[in-house]
Amino acid sequence: MKEYVLITGATSGIGYEFAKIFAENKYNLILSGRNIKVLENMKEDMEEKYKIMVYIFEKDLSKKGTAEELYQEIKNNNINVDILINNAGFGYVNEFINEEITKDYEMMNLNMSSLTILTKLYGREMAKRKHGKILNVASTGAYHPGPYTAVYYASKAYVLSLTEAIAHELKTYNVTVTALCPGATKTNFCKREGKEDNPKAKDPAFVAKKGYDALMKGKGNVIPGIENKLLVMIPRKIAAPFIGKYQMGLKKKSKQ
Repeated sequence: MKEYVLITGATSGIGYEFAKIFAENKYNLILSGRNIKVLENMKEDMEEKYKIMVYIFEKDLSKKGTAEELYQEIKNNNINVDILINNAGFGYVNEFINEEITKDYEMMNLNMSSLTILTKLYGREMAKRKHGKILNVASTGAYHPGPYTAVYYASKAYVLSLTEAIAHELKTYNVTVTALCPGATKTNFCKREGKEDNPKAKDPAFVAKKGYDALMKGKGNVIPGIENKLLVMIPRKIAAPFIGKYQMGLKKKSKQ
């Protein structure tokens, strides 16, 4: 039987590329996102092209309780999730004290709470079956404090720490857990943050392929791109001022 892969944030960027890679490798897909029209198009195209099953769920995982709703609705369809890709996430560039509290709540719910809940619920099922794989999308920002993007970097530090911890716990159940830590990537992420793209940003297809390969090999951590690997080695005291200037520089350019 074909295995099922659940991908959150599947309608664009890295999540969309993950969907294509798994479809090409004949996995059935469970796609979650906020744009139902894109999800419907993905379902139609991928079922026809790859002869697989595609289930779609319109969910905003930044809202409290939505992760549990998604889990229950998938369960109601009698589907076992063999691979979980926690890809959904967002960030912003602004002074911490000037950003709306509701935006912080939504970011923490999406980047941390929903990811944690889905990882726990599906981790339990995988542990019982002694079979499964989980990939959580963190960031190179997980390794340093991020002035002007403080909550986002902090949320990704949480994702990395959680992933590395449960990778150790679930190993005894034959379940692997991988942290994908991309740097700047050419997605809608920068537009949502209100800044221009980094000219050295990686293609999301490249990032997703690196994540897929690491996941299939059962690796605990992957940082796509040699320059990103070098970036995480910069001492924290040096990195923080550099990151702050970099983030605000891109934001100012986007307003010109």
